Amino acid sequence: MRLVDSLTRFFQGLRLPAVARGKILLVLPRAHSLRLRRAARRHFGWRRLRTGQLTAMRAVLRRHDALVVLPTGHGKSAVYQVPTTILTGPTVVISPLLALQQDQIASLASRADPRLHGVRVASAQTVAQQAAALEEVRTGRARFLFITPEQLCRPDRLAEVAALKPTLVAVDEAHCVSAWGHDFRPDYLQLGHLIRELGRPPVVALTATASPPVREDIVARLGLRDPVEVVAGLDRPNLTLSALHCASEEVRWQRLCSVLEQVPVPGIVYVPTRRGAEELTERLRGAGVDAREYHGGMAAGERTRRHEDFLADRVPVMVATSAFGMGIDKPNIRFVIHAALPDSPDSYLQEVGRAGRDGQPAQAVLLHRGEDVALQRYFTGGAPDVDDLCRLAAALREEPATKADAARRTGLGPRKLAQLLSLLEQVGGAVRGSRGRWAAPRYAPEPAELARLARDEAERHQGVARSRTDMMRHLAETTSCRTRVLLAYFGEHQRGSCGHCDNCLAGTAAASAPQVTGPYPVHSAVRHPEWGSGMVLSYDGDRMVVLFDDVGYKTLSVPVVREQGLLAPA
Repeated sequence: MRLVDSLTRFFQGLRLPAVARGKILLVLPRAHSLRLRRAARRHFGWRRLRTGQLTAMRAVLRRHDALVVLPTGHGKSAVYQVPTTILTGPTVVISPLLALQQDQIASLASRADPRLHGVRVASAQTVAQQAAALEEVRTGRARFLFITPEQLCRPDRLAEVAALKPTLVAVDEAHCVSAWGHDFRPDYLQLGHLIRELGRPPVVALTATASPPVREDIVARLGLRDPVEVVAGLDRPNLTLSALHCASEEVRWQRLCSVLEQVPVPGIVYVPTRRGAEELTERLRGAGVDAREYHGGMAAGERTRRHEDFLADRVPVMVATSAFGMGIDKPNIRFVIHAALPDSPDSYLQEVGRAGRDGQPAQAVLLHRGEDVALQRYFTGGAPDVDDLCRLAAALREEPATKADAARRTGLGPRKLAQLLSLLEQVGGAVRGSRGRWAAPRYAPEPAELARLARDEAERHQGVARSRTDMMRHLAETTSCRTRVLLAYFGEHQRGSCGHCDNCLAGTAAASAPQVTGPYPVHSAVRHPEWGSGMVLSYDGDRMVVLFDDVGYKTLSVPVVREQGLLAPA
């Protein structure tokens, strides 16, 4: 790697015409690819790498940042694992769940290769165990350090990890960094700052699902520098997508029972609330279905037991909220049923992606009602309290404070505090300094003005969140190819029909009809007089979907756009 990097810098510095330099540098990606393929074969036994994996790995070796969106089970972890066997220093893997970390460490250990040894530092360990893990990384016996963002947020822990001089940081489940992501975790908001304090090594952000707004959020919040973006393979041909409208809750129950009678186990039934998980589980068990519930309100020990029982095939049907998700590395899940409309296609794709990871046929069934939209609107919540924002801004203006200090001085809870700090940071009202201390910038507006600006920013976010629910409803109600509609939401353009959704399999006219060509090409930039700048995502019959920067997703009538000139090239 040192030789290749040296050659890269050498040729870039030569006073040669750009064309000549380009011809010389063209050879370098091939050298990287060869080294990566050899490392993958030697250390992992993989005879080939997928195109998306290889593109991201080459970026890592060239010390570039990368954002990688690949489906569950398509080798996202390999993107940082293979280059680590070539890099000279350790890789820090920031991962949100201890179970997920343990699975990764066990998978690496199963290969009995000293260059694949990984350790973790977690709150469940003793102080001596944590020190021993760090020592293994420091001495080079361990190449991977797994850690949660909560651990890394501690100033003493951050200093210990920085002293290891990591050469790569991998952020797993990177959609958690986005306030628009369905698994939003406030501690992820600090990662951009924390990575800078680690010496700012190259960063690879990994997720199984990220729509364009979420990808932009990840890039901004992590501070990725001109990242190589890999978004590939979101279509899952072995997964049959279907949606059934239910006129009433009783009809929904009957259709759920009918589906469960037809599909093989194991599988997951997703519901929107904790109470719904408990009530549906009780009703299913009364009907003779061997089901268990899982939600975030359960004791940690019980959640762990349910998780392990499901992975070991001791629970055929898990009825769960979205809390049952990350860390479900189970290849033989045969179905995922949504017993209500999810909040967004982001959530939907992430959750249905847990089915059929073994490549065998699996079912993704959505049972929806119009009333589901109102419930998701309720979950979106209202705008933040202006008084809370003003009080926090005034506290930072008075004196720099850690999050713990700010919580004591304002009375705000940890989750709300993290969200308000993020909002103030976005509008120039807060900056994070050394040792985790937050302060007001020197020329920041007055607290009252900052509170107004932050509230406006939050309302913009909520508008986008509402538009995402609208897109989920459109996906549920469409008579066109569901896969095409779903991929368009994520910025992927698919021609023709997928052949594995209910509309395609039924041969409906809308699903098989050729796509209408609209006034602007797919993925072109446009501007609306009221909604501002946007990007054309797809055409569906005489409708077009445009993602606007400020208001989110909008579905427009193509004839109206043409007749009234609603859009112009940006």
